[in-house]
Amino acid sequence: MINQVPEDGTMLPLMEEFYTIQGEGYHSGKAAYFIRLGGCDVGCHWCDVKESWDASMHPLTSADQIVENAAQHPGKVVVVTGGEPLIYNLDYLTSKLQERGIKTFIETSGAYPLSGSWDWICLSPKKFKAPLPSITGLAGELKVIVFNKSDFDWAEKYAATVSPQCKLYLQPEWSKAAEITPLIIDYVMQNPRWEISLQTHKYLNIP
Repeated sequence: MINQVPEDGTMLPLMEEFYTIQGEGYHSGKAAYFIRLGGCDVGCHWCDVKESWDASMHPLTSADQIVENAAQHPGKVVVVTGGEPLIYNLDYLTSKLQERGIKTFIETSGAYPLSGSWDWICLSPKKFKAPLPSITGLAGELKVIVFNKSDFDWAEKYAATVSPQCKLYLQPEWSKAAEITPLIIDYVMQNPRWEISLQTHKYLNIP
């Protein structure tokens, strides 16, 4: 199904779209319209949206219609996520959003070449498919999901590849939050260039 997506990005496999509060990372607490695209081959075993992996399960939707839907809401920020959104050409979608005065944010593993024009790039690298060096230097935010103790060393590996201005976040994997959060607290206290990101939308019981 991925191969049937037009290369110009005028149609995209849309899993869901919704207006909510950004729950994670640098922009936590801000109103945002989320566009979740189907399709991912990164394969994180702890992924909480595994239903997004198979692009064929999600209808090809006009990018123009997605933009129109987003423009109906007062919060003029869109977060494009997935799945892995950079599987697709996002130039058309982001240009049309920005024409409507909407800021464009992306959440990506960085495993595919960058397309689209972005006001903010959140890079969340995964062990199963490494991010491209061409993307790591462009990230405004590095958000590493911590599942076990070895992830701290892995986080430092990618912190060395981003720009000095990039914000650094450690986020506990939700199912292990009780176990992992105390370790993150200790780590951040010892390494204060890092900050803690929590999935506040789950505490607030919102999408």
